[in-house]
Amino acid sequence: MRKILLATILAVAGSSPVTAQDEVDQKFGKVHFATTCNDVAQRRFDRAMRYQHSFWYAESKEIYEEAIKADGECAIAYWGIALSLLNNPHGAIPAPNLPLGLAAIEKAKAVNAKSERERDYIDALSVMYVDYDKIPQQARVQSYLKKMEALAGKYPDDDEAQIFYAITLNVAASPADKTYANQLKGAAILEPIWQRQPQHPGVAHYLIHLYDYPPIAVKGLPAALRYSKIAPNAAHAQHMPSHIFTRVGYWKESIAANKASVEAAKISREGGEQLHGEDYMVYAYLQLADDDDARKVIDAIGAMTPDPDSFASAFSRAAAPARYVFERGDWKGAANLDVKPNKFPQAMAISHFARAIGAARSGDAAAARIDAAKLVELRDQLRASKSDYWAGQVDVQVQEANAWILYADGKPDEALKAMAASADAEDKTEKAPVTPGPLVPARELYGFMLLDHGMAKEALAAFDATKAKEPNRFNGYAGAAQAAQALGDTATAKANYEKLLALTAGSNSDRPVLATARTFVASN
Repeated sequence: MRKILLATILAVAGSSPVTAQDEVDQKFGKVHFATTCNDVAQRRFDRAMRYQHSFWYAESKEIYEEAIKADGECAIAYWGIALSLLNNPHGAIPAPNLPLGLAAIEKAKAVNAKSERERDYIDALSVMYVDYDKIPQQARVQSYLKKMEALAGKYPDDDEAQIFYAITLNVAASPADKTYANQLKGAAILEPIWQRQPQHPGVAHYLIHLYDYPPIAVKGLPAALRYSKIAPNAAHAQHMPSHIFTRVGYWKESIAANKASVEAAKISREGGEQLHGEDYMVYAYLQLADDDDARKVIDAIGAMTPDPDSFASAFSRAAAPARYVFERGDWKGAANLDVKPNKFPQAMAISHFARAIGAARSGDAAAARIDAAKLVELRDQLRASKSDYWAGQVDVQVQEANAWILYADGKPDEALKAMAASADAEDKTEKAPVTPGPLVPARELYGFMLLDHGMAKEALAAFDATKAKEPNRFNGYAGAAQAAQALGDTATAKANYEKLLALTAGSNSDRPVLATARTFVASN
């Protein structure tokens, strides 16, 4: 992949290989990780770290291997290979990578690094691979956090130790901790390092991850606005700012960031990164009611050959078309979504969830029950595999589906109670980094159920709560406006309709609520 990118830049720039390589390196930021390896291996190791900090794993692995060719005693480069095989640390290590990572760690130990510091790095990472077949990933992550805490404490002047500790704090954070203690601790470690190393790709990158939570997302805007400029040739660096842009409702900025990411991913043939960015693009386009462009991206996703081992690929292929029907209120379309088989139960669950809600809201409770039963099956698979986070996420989907089935069955009181419980359950956890958010916030769905049942006051409160957590969502404004209109609160209805129209200025969408908004604002 790196060779493909380099060849592309050479063709465009007409530069000499040495100059072009220098230019490539500069466009991935600046990193220096001191090692005891020889000079050639050190330069290659630093280059690999520049790729590593932007989650370009295959490329970083290649360059760590080049460092070993330059210095067979460069034990820390084997650590680098094991690090690259983690892939995105926020997700499970791909199963094929586990024995490879263990072998790399064992080789690193056998070579016996020349410094205690390097041996400590190797020892810390080893807990992610040793006994991987016996110890669940989440337990290994907690062990790794303790190791990195000790390493960072032992080497307080080693910025790389502090940086890796900071991102591990985020990886190991409990989704149920609404104080964001780990995240804020990690950010406090990185902020002063960023002042010293403003071109370090990992610092900006990890600050975005650490601030990628609704109450603290605005703190991540400086990093979001800088990261893509620090590492302009990294597809992930172009994408990551959209995590913060999504949290604060900056849809145009999110679209621009992901367009750049998708183009960079195409050049380097990173299918998973491309699909990840495209899922975020679809989400953002739909908030602007730019439905035609969203549809084009979904068609492009569907045309790609799926990678059976890529979770990002499976997730995007399921989520993007489901978002399209959900955001537009096309419940019959949701009920008839295709289910694309893959090996990731949490990705499969997206389609069955969408189908269940779509069928229930279309009045076909029997069909909804079939997909709800499939959701239960997928949730139980995740529980059996000790994938507790995703089992919890699918369980929320099960609760939402059952609530709408009760509503379709003519049991509104039970349905509302169940839907409120599902919204509370979702509020107690956090979205995964692989997604811009759930297909639709559970509390927003609760608001529409309340509104449909004639409980406009309670519906308005639900929509307002959703808007506070997920700002600038199309249906947040639409639902609040409709609830206020039902209450006879003209001022609140008009304010929300005006915000909806401003959000979608230039849209040619045929969504009925936009016509209602124009008529209401014009007459009030």
